[in-house]
Amino acid sequence: MNKEEYKKMVEKHTPKEPRLRNIGVAFLVGGFIGFIGEFLIFMLTESFGMSQSVAGIYTCLIIIGGASLLTAFGFFDNWVTKCKCGLIIPTTGFAHSVTSSALDYKKDGLITGLGSNFFKLAGSVILYGVISAFILVIVRVVIGG
Repeated sequence: MNKEEYKKMVEKHTPKEPRLRNIGVAFLVGGFIGFIGEFLIFMLTESFGMSQSVAGIYTCLIIIGGASLLTAFGFFDNWVTKCKCGLIIPTTGFAHSVTSSALDYKKDGLITGLGSNFFKLAGSVILYGVISAFILVIVRVVIGG
């Protein structure tokens, strides 16, 4: 059997992913997370008299904390397999990546386990986010003044 025959056999037996269903589920789940965020902002502004910007900060903290807790208790991984990008792309995905990378090494102790591996997966996101922001600020200063 040559490489081409093997490739055709693998393609034939590989299960097809229901892309349209995955897109719909991701859209609905991501929209629901957005709805929860807007609801939290509304509740914080109406109940506690916060400004929109302060309520937005608290909402981010609540969503990040909730996603981290759900990861720590083992629920988030199961939901990601069902909801896919609906949970991974928003802030919840970033919180999940940070928490799960820390929890993978908790047996090694607080310093060499949790501390040194906390930003293992999210570190590249932070690095390239900071570099991109720096470059865009330079472009804006040079072009837009």
